[in-house]
Amino acid sequence: MINRICCIYFSPTGNTKKLAHVAAEYVAKECNLPLYETDFTKLDNRLEKYEFGPEDFVILAVPTYAGKLPNKILPDLKEKLQGNNTPAAAMVTFGNRSFDNSLAELIQVLKEDGFCPSGGAAFVCQHAFTQVLAAGRPRENDLAQAGDFVLKCFNLAKDEDFLRESAGLQVEGDADAPYYVPKGTDGQPAKFLKAKPKTDMDRCTNCGLCADLCPMASINPQDITDVSGICIKCHACVNGCPEGAKYFDDKAFLSHVAMLEQNFTDEKDNRFFYLKQDI
Repeated sequence: MINRICCIYFSPTGNTKKLAHVAAEYVAKECNLPLYETDFTKLDNRLEKYEFGPEDFVILAVPTYAGKLPNKILPDLKEKLQGNNTPAAAMVTFGNRSFDNSLAELIQVLKEDGFCPSGGAAFVCQHAFTQVLAAGRPRENDLAQAGDFVLKCFNLAKDEDFLRESAGLQVEGDADAPYYVPKGTDGQPAKFLKAKPKTDMDRCTNCGLCADLCPMASINPQDITDVSGICIKCHACVNGCPEGAKYFDDKAFLSHVAMLEQNFTDEKDNRFFYLKQDI
């Protein structure tokens, strides 16, 4: 018998967290179960190992980076989360271009980690790079759909045949496909792996929030202009700075953003996949 809801999310800009939290809170209330949340965005939380049993229902939510799961977070997802025939719901978010293979990869990770997913979904959220794509999402309708999705997954997990059938969940995408290659406005690959955020010191107040927000702990809190560690382009520091002092000026990166704004403004729909498609 399931006796608690566990919600885990990696969410540098907060949209994935919002979807997962609202959905988890809704299901916990509907089922009169306690809710436990883990913010996997925080580096300290990713140093711990989390184990779950068949009495838990786990919601795991992760954003799409270059068409798959964030490659620097993937090892933590594989190594720090351990299920034991644990029912689960998989959620990915994407910035209105495509979720490509991220959901398939998340389902694969869950299965390999001992979880039994009854459904997977891909939700459109405002793109981390620009407000032009899917501005303001997730909106109320998205949040309502997230709650409905997780509740359906929860109810599927209560079926007596669930554990036997859960390995058969199929979603769109190929978990082993390569990462999407970002392109610029010229249609050529845009190479910006080494790009790092800059700081407008005329705006910066040295509050240190950007260093606190960085999921890779790559910003020196003693000198916030020093980004000595890995930058995964998550934009936590850019979008989280109350003064708008953080920005990217890498030409290849800006060309990629411009290409996205030119080609992917028509808002996409959320996508849902269940163990039993007739629910």
